[in-house]
Amino acid sequence: METPTLGPDELLFILKGLMWTLILAAIGFGGGIPFGLGVALARTAERRWLRWTATGWIALFQGTPLLLQLFVFFYGFALFGLRIPPWAAVAIALTAHASAFLGEIWRGAIQAVSKGQTEAAHALGLHYGSRMRDIVLPQAFRLSLPATIGFLVQLLKGTSLAAIVGFIELTRSGQIVSNSVFRPLLVFGIVGALYFALCWPLSLWGGRIERRLALGVR
Repeated sequence: METPTLGPDELLFILKGLMWTLILAAIGFGGGIPFGLGVALARTAERRWLRWTATGWIALFQGTPLLLQLFVFFYGFALFGLRIPPWAAVAIALTAHASAFLGEIWRGAIQAVSKGQTEAAHALGLHYGSRMRDIVLPQAFRLSLPATIGFLVQLLKGTSLAAIVGFIELTRSGQIVSNSVFRPLLVFGIVGALYFALCWPLSLWGGRIERRLALGVR
């Protein structure tokens, strides 16, 4: 009986899973950016009901596991007779998850901007939109960049949970190949190396930016 081997077809299957991991991370992060900005602005708004709504949203998605969120979005739509593909449920869940975390990161960055600058802009007669667009948000974006990159690393690794609803991304593709060639250590070593190749450069980049910001403050 011929022993199964890890050949080009199996490696190509793993690389296809890697492609879907990147796509899911891009969708979740890209969708989380505008929604997260909305959450951050609501969290720092003057109207109390906006702050409470944003606080509830953040508490919901930061206080529950991503795995549970994937389950709810995947099976929750079915309760209302809506059948959506796994990738759509995962994309919605990752976007909602990212919006809560990015919103809280950016909320902290917005509040870290010196109040004297916003007061000066207000005294000059600049309306809220101009103050945020031209003064507060550019500085907040710079301050939040290391934490934002750190969350992107977490999101890349979090896409591995999509396998629980039947989506074939990098981790799930590695599991399938491992079950077919009976070489789990080799296969998951390759999968781990691919995750490392994605996440480690981002971590280094975030650390470098953080050190530059720290030097700029001195």
